[in-house]
Amino acid sequence: MVSTALLGGSFLPRDRQWVTRIVAALALLGAGVSAALSLSGPAQSAFEGSFTVDTTTGVARILVAVGTLLVLGIATDEISGSPRESETYALLLFSATGALVLAGADDLMVVAVGFLLASIPLYGLIGLTGGATSAEATMKTYLLGALFGIVLMGGVTVLYGVTGTTGYAELTDRLPAAPAGAVASAVLAIVVGLMFKAGGFPAHFWVPDAAQGANATAATFLTTIPKIGAVIATYRLMLTLPDTLAWPLLVAVLAVVSMTLGNLAAYWQSDPRRLLGWSTVSQVGYLLVPIAVAGHSALALPSLLVYLTGYTVTNIAAFSVTAALPQHRTLESYRGIARGHPWLAVSLAVSLLGLVGTPPTAVFVGKLTTVTAAWDGGLAWLSIVVLINTLLSLFYYLRWIAQPFRPGSDPAPDPLGIGRWSGRLAVATAALSVGLGIAAGAVWNTVAA
Repeated sequence: MVSTALLGGSFLPRDRQWVTRIVAALALLGAGVSAALSLSGPAQSAFEGSFTVDTTTGVARILVAVGTLLVLGIATDEISGSPRESETYALLLFSATGALVLAGADDLMVVAVGFLLASIPLYGLIGLTGGATSAEATMKTYLLGALFGIVLMGGVTVLYGVTGTTGYAELTDRLPAAPAGAVASAVLAIVVGLMFKAGGFPAHFWVPDAAQGANATAATFLTTIPKIGAVIATYRLMLTLPDTLAWPLLVAVLAVVSMTLGNLAAYWQSDPRRLLGWSTVSQVGYLLVPIAVAGHSALALPSLLVYLTGYTVTNIAAFSVTAALPQHRTLESYRGIARGHPWLAVSLAVSLLGLVGTPPTAVFVGKLTTVTAAWDGGLAWLSIVVLINTLLSLFYYLRWIAQPFRPGSDPAPDPLGIGRWSGRLAVATAALSVGLGIAAGAVWNTVAA
């Protein structure tokens, strides 16, 4: 389907590039339905044990497929009829495939392949906008991607050198007897490399620049979909490590720094998408919390999957509002828009309060269960840090939430008008965020099966 979207677009006139969007949407819909139908099946391995097909992989397949499908809704408003329309769809599908490879990887070489497949298309997506800001964001993302890709592959090389294998099943048996110093440095390198894809500390620097410099289609995608594969890949890696390594402390430190740095940096932002970029960094911190107790709490994996589900929908809702109002590029410019666009204002409030973790949204359930998992896994102090950071994040989200409802006149409409698809998508995903929170019991039972 990727090649069909890419090559087919080369032979279609510009006013019929929408055909490639339909092809991409059908491929994603088919992938999502297929994953949902096979979700309850027994766990299996593929490609000689290098890829796992289980409930976790199935949830990732659904989230990636549905999330990318929703991003296509934003693209319908933003890039329809543009010279790079079909290329955008192909890049989205390539990167989404990389996220899926990461999510199911059971071998370090497959992790490296998934990392590259998910990363390289992002450079093109960010740069499609053109202009100085986009070029700067593209260059920063490329340089950091190259650097942390080398770091990750260096870690893979070291682990192969001391164990003679890259498969997780063999690594679990051989790592306890390997030199502890070499294993620790290699694991640190791999985890730090995966943080580039997740957007967490210390590889987070590109996220706010890319969210600000790219178009809404790319910004929504890069702050949502790659995370799914990266955090699940990190979780699977942690399960292979021996207890002789202090890896829970490593992940916990990365979680604390990511959530705290992201929240503090977001305070000073005036650009909505840049604010959401820093919000993304903080959300990675919350997602790392259950990974810190992987194997030490039965709640770790279900809470991670529930949080990923809520975050995917809620983050797309917030970015959809910015896509529907492309001329509003400062927080102040949102002042008074509730008078002209009440549904968008409500959707914005719901999505931002959802990112805070306000009941009854899906992220609230995810955050509550991750805190419980950390406490159950013996990291009570990490649960307290999460609660403190949640309170801190409320203030900068409220700065934006308050603007649409403050007295003021709606600025003159953008010549392109209000994004019809993006506006409807914002309302639908905000409602879905609340719906998933209300139906949290059913979601939990599904991912915990």
